[in-house]
Amino acid sequence: MSRIKVGRSVVASTIERLQAGGRIGHERAVLWLGSGADRIDELYEPRQRTRADLFYFDRQSMQMLLAHLREKRLRVLAQVHSHPGRAFHSGADDEWAIVRHAGALSLVLPRFAQEATVDNFLGLAATYVLSTQNRWEEATGGTLLEICR
Repeated sequence: MSRIKVGRSVVASTIERLQAGGRIGHERAVLWLGSGADRIDELYEPRQRTRADLFYFDRQSMQMLLAHLREKRLRVLAQVHSHPGRAFHSGADDEWAIVRHAGALSLVLPRFAQEATVDNFLGLAATYVLSTQNRWEEATGGTLLEICR
């Protein structure tokens, strides 16, 4: 699998949105979209219900996402969300992941991303890739993603 390119501005916006949720003590999630498999073209923040230990996209939010994907001819390459404590892929993360295709990424930032910066993002995020056996496997973010200008 070649590294997926993601712009610094997308990473910075991701951090800002996750930290905004963290300031009220809530998890938050965003999706990274692309037209191909090798580059993130857009950050998308679905409308969501949140609390300290979960985020939830309702049916209408999912319909809006699907309409956006069709209109822009994009697909979800990664989901990125925060946890209140350590970064790991929980059972709920495994079961309720939005991205379900082999090679999809799921990134989890610890402590509501409050310590995250663009420069430490890949080292701080717990990064998982969905295998062809439909299992989330931990990987090193720097081997799967490349932050570029």
